[in-house]
Amino acid sequence: MCPEKSNLKTAIWNYLESRPRIVRWREWLSGRRYRLASVPDRSRPLYVIAYRVRDKGRAAEVGRALELDWVEVPAQCREYYDEILFRAPQLVVIQLHRTNVCGCLGHRHAAVSEAPFAMPHDAFGGEQAGEMDIACEQILTWQALPLSDTALDAKFLQGSRLEEFHAKQFRLRVLSIILHETNHVVFPNEPETSIRERSLNFYREALADYTEKAVATLSFTLDRSFSRLE
Repeated sequence: MCPEKSNLKTAIWNYLESRPRIVRWREWLSGRRYRLASVPDRSRPLYVIAYRVRDKGRAAEVGRALELDWVEVPAQCREYYDEILFRAPQLVVIQLHRTNVCGCLGHRHAAVSEAPFAMPHDAFGGEQAGEMDIACEQILTWQALPLSDTALDAKFLQGSRLEEFHAKQFRLRVLSIILHETNHVVFPNEPETSIRERSLNFYREALADYTEKAVATLSFTLDRSFSRLE
C-alpha cells in the first residue's frame, strides 16, 4: 500500500474514534460499521465501505475485491482506470445496500450523505469526499454478459471449483460496478454509454483472464490425477 494511504487510514480511524462518545454509541447501536479498503497500486482513492453489521461478510468481499482481486486483473484492464483513479477524491464512501428499490446496481451520489464524511475534514486532507451506493444482492444475480457468463459457468461443471468461480465472478462484478460509479464521481458529465462500455470491457477481460488461468490449472490437476492411475 502507498505510504500516503496508510497514513490516511490511520487518520480516518483516529477521526472516527475522536468523535463524541454519544455519537459513536448511537452509530454502534444502529448497527452502522465502516471498513477501509483501497486498490494497492494507486495513490488514491481510499474507499470507506459503510455497511450494516448484518452485512459484515459482504463488506469483507467488497474489501477483498478492491485489495486482492484488483491486482490479479491484467495490467491493460487496470490501465482503463488510470486517469479516473488519479483524479478521484482522496476519500470515496461506498454505501453497501442489499437492494435498490429502483433496481439499479449502483448510483453516484451528488452529495455525501454518510454523516461522518459529509463535510471536509483535516483527517482526509480537507477535501470533499465522493460517495456512491452499490446493491450487493442485485449484483449477485446480475447477468452482465448473459451468453458469456453461461458459457464460462459450464467450464467448471459443479463442486468446489464452480463455487470458487461464482465467488470470483461476484467480486469482479462488484469491482466493475465500483469502478463504474467512481468514473461517474470523477467525470459526472461523461455519457453513460462510454462509462458502461469501459466497465463492461473491464469485467469481460478480467473474467476471461481468470477463467483461462483457472481452467488451465484444473486441466493440469486432472492430468496429474490420471497419470497416477496409469
